[in-house]
Amino acid sequence: MTEFRPVRLVAISLDCPDPQRLADFYRGLLGGRQLWAKESSVGIEVHGAVLVAQQVARHVPPVWPGTAIVHLDLTADDLGTAEERAVALGATLPEQPDSRWRVLLDPAGHPFCLTPFTPDSVA
Repeated sequence: MTEFRPVRLVAISLDCPDPQRLADFYRGLLGGRQLWAKESSVGIEVHGAVLVAQQVARHVPPVWPGTAIVHLDLTADDLGTAEERAVALGATLPEQPDSRWRVLLDPAGHPFCLTPFTPDSVA
C-alpha cells in the first residue's frame, strides 16, 4: 500500500447571488488580489488561502444561528486515493457535477471538494 499524503486546504468557496460583489467585499476587508473573474465565480487570493465567491441560482442566505452555506475545497495529489481515504473515514460520494474534481459529503452531510487545482502561491 502506498503511503497516504495528507490533503491540504486550498480554498474556501462561498455561495452567493453576486460573485463580484462578494469578492470585492472580502478583498476590501482582507486585502489580497483577484485571481480570476467569471460570471459564475470570482477568486481572490488572501494570505494563506483562496476565497471563491460562486454564484448559486436562487441563493438563500444562511440563517444565523442555524445554517451555513460554505464548503471546503481541499487539494490532493491523487484524487482517487484521497477520495478512497475520505470514504474509508466516513464520507459519502454523491452525484458528481464535474469530472475535474470530486464532491463528497462528510459524515454530517456537509459538502467538500477534492481538487487537483492549487495556485502556486498557496501550494
